[in-house]
Amino acid sequence: MLLESILTSDDVVKCINDNMDYMLSIIPEIKYMIGFKHMHPHHHLDVWNHTLLALSLSENDFEIRLCLLLHDIGKPFSFQEEGNIRHFKGHPEVSSLMSKNILKRLGYDEKFVNEVCYLIKYHDTPITKHDVSNNYDLSYKRYIIQRCDALAHNPEKLEKRKEYLRKTKILFKGYL
Repeated sequence: MLLESILTSDDVVKCINDNMDYMLSIIPEIKYMIGFKHMHPHHHLDVWNHTLLALSLSENDFEIRLCLLLHDIGKPFSFQEEGNIRHFKGHPEVSSLMSKNILKRLGYDEKFVNEVCYLIKYHDTPITKHDVSNNYDLSYKRYIIQRCDALAHNPEKLEKRKEYLRKTKILFKGYL
């Protein structure tokens, strides 16, 4: 599938941009992300450019990159405004549900769809020692997604996220 070739290219952002018509034809929901402002101090980019930055920070792994592509797809449909600031409570759940429909439409098998949707649904949920001991590999994928997502936030507001990433990485060292 062309989507897999695009997401596993060496320059994933360039390849997505070069194939934008195709991307929008198979995942038209992306169009709502483009230019959709976060309007939040922890974000310095719109939803689409945040997604592209997160993708650019990822390792070349189709499942990870597919999760990153879709992790915030529900934000334009799940925001709350407080004055000039937007909050996105519930966006992981909305993104997961939308992703399930997208991935089924694209013909992915149920096991793959369920894993991708789990990773999207919990991309903002802190990883616990129990998560790591229960399923190391899945928890580590979640950590990688969280790392790429976190580092694509406003550089001036990253200290708490970096501290979380440092502490979480230690959880994995204990299980190697």
